[in-house]
Amino acid sequence: MQRYPLKPLAALALSSLLLGCSNADSNSSTAVETAVTPASSKLQHWQPSHAAGAESWQLLANNQRLAADAKGIWLLDAKGNRLAQHPGHFYSLDVRQQDDQLLIATTQTRSQQPTLLRAEAANLHIQQQLVLPATSYRIENLCLYQDESKNLHLFVVGEEGMGDQWLVGNPSGLLDSAAHVRSLRLPPEGEHCAVDDQQHLLYVSEESIGIWAYGAHPEAEQSRQPVDMVKPFGAIQHMVAGLATVPGGLLALDADAQQLHRYRLSEDGWDSLEPITLDGSIEPERLTVHSAESQHQLLLVDGDDDKLYQTRIDWPVSALPATAKLPVLLPTVQTELIPSPGDAADDPAIWLHPSDPSASRVLGTDKRNGLAVYDLNGKQLQYLPVGRLNNVDVRHGFQLGERQVDLAVASNRDHNSLQVFTIDPANGQISELGQIATALSDIYGLCMGQSNDGAMYAIANDQDGRFVQYRLDGSQGELSGTLVREFAVATQPEGCVMDDQRQRLFIGEEDTAVWALDAGENASTEMTRVIGIGGLIEADIEGLAIYQHPQHPYLVISSQGNDSYVVINAEPPYQLRGSFRVGLNSALGIDGVSETDGLEVTSANLGGQWSQGMLMVQDGRKRMPEGNQNYKFVPWQSIADALQLD
Repeated sequence: MQRYPLKPLAALALSSLLLGCSNADSNSSTAVETAVTPASSKLQHWQPSHAAGAESWQLLANNQRLAADAKGIWLLDAKGNRLAQHPGHFYSLDVRQQDDQLLIATTQTRSQQPTLLRAEAANLHIQQQLVLPATSYRIENLCLYQDESKNLHLFVVGEEGMGDQWLVGNPSGLLDSAAHVRSLRLPPEGEHCAVDDQQHLLYVSEESIGIWAYGAHPEAEQSRQPVDMVKPFGAIQHMVAGLATVPGGLLALDADAQQLHRYRLSEDGWDSLEPITLDGSIEPERLTVHSAESQHQLLLVDGDDDKLYQTRIDWPVSALPATAKLPVLLPTVQTELIPSPGDAADDPAIWLHPSDPSASRVLGTDKRNGLAVYDLNGKQLQYLPVGRLNNVDVRHGFQLGERQVDLAVASNRDHNSLQVFTIDPANGQISELGQIATALSDIYGLCMGQSNDGAMYAIANDQDGRFVQYRLDGSQGELSGTLVREFAVATQPEGCVMDDQRQRLFIGEEDTAVWALDAGENASTEMTRVIGIGGLIEADIEGLAIYQHPQHPYLVISSQGNDSYVVINAEPPYQLRGSFRVGLNSALGIDGVSETDGLEVTSANLGGQWSQGMLMVQDGRKRMPEGNQNYKFVPWQSIADALQLD
């Protein structure tokens, strides 16, 4: 599976799951012509006995056809004879065929409500119906999409660039109610759409401009790439009048030119083949295709007189080779939204209650304004608006005068300081204690550690690569910090974590590698390369955390570049144990995770689903519904099972 951002390669299974190109020009990466074999296809007029005037059609297996019009949904045989009908007033149509079931998407004309029907393929007997809320815009078209976890999504393409993505089903069938995933910014003249499930791409036509590809995955960025443009910027003669995907390729109608354009998806983008001339039609539009290996059956509507035409083309398109799919694990809890909008949530930490694990707390930084505190159900209990806090960590047992407290320390970017909080061991209440100035000019990441003799440290870094290690003291009742060590990496770091049991410090150099070094304040600063960019890890390297397994610890790494998490043994030789992603939990209505900055993990038994511990990750794109960022929780047991960890 690949990353959620749009990559016109085998890069998106949730993975997976763009380039920020919003305008085309003469230098844009549109399709490049790679074959010049002229081709033509003779269209045959097809006259059904029912639904002859319908604009919306779909081809099914066994040479059957589905149509939507003002009298209902029609199931017809190859000769156009009626096999079944579901009454209603519908237009627009997409369908997925699963064994003896049809999953039909259509629009109720009068109410402008997208409607999903699960029906028996033989007789259109409706087994389940899901009606979505009415749109505020006229619906131009609908397209179905199935993600890597077999969740079913519906894209709604509306007029004036309006659009939406809805979660409508899972492997068990249609949902009882649809969940809004995200609003879409589509072309103002968008009308036709098609989806490639394997590559997680949504294609949308802009009639007089060209064809755009968007990331279809619910965690994809809101950006697009040009596939082909209308002349003089591309190969399309006049306008795009219909789209359809085939395995490894895309078909598009060029109406006035009476041509069928063919695009093959390659490692480098979309390659354009010589278009096929359509003989026998005046103005073809609204294309539907059924593929069987290299042969593709086409059905077209003539925009001039609404007559129907059919033909077959032979095109042995080869889909891109499937990439290894990473396990997709499901979040079971999400926090309430971070108060600040935009890119605000960053790094979590967990405070363990000494006697009641269920009363433990999760701390999450709001890098625009402060620190949020949550319970294990994700409910926000406190919010401390103390400034731009980037990373946070926690340690237990700090002597503050005559009392012992727990500490949380965060990097405060407003003051280039260590922002220190006390945590009441009895109830988890967090209070601001003070700040410790640092020698950094642009403080960024931070982690804490504790030596074997009980000394407590805060290790912070600067965007220029510098690290500073401070020994914290409160024995006289006042907070203080002493700089005990400095070291640096060549480029920007952020994440770090200290393994207190083995006195080893791991640091992340975002575009390069994870490094390990001794954690002691007087120890050598010589670094050992743990794992670098490449393979399962794509820049940026972000959050780092240690899972303290009784026999051997695991290091968990946030690989932000491909929206995944990598697990390695946290002892030499740092064996790679596997990688996974966090996907959409349709049963609980929790969206998946992408663009993760910080993370935390604990091996403590917190009870129930957390008996083996938990992973907490920051979610860079909040969907379903869209909103401010938040944090997601994943049971460690599901990670251990997926990666076959001890």
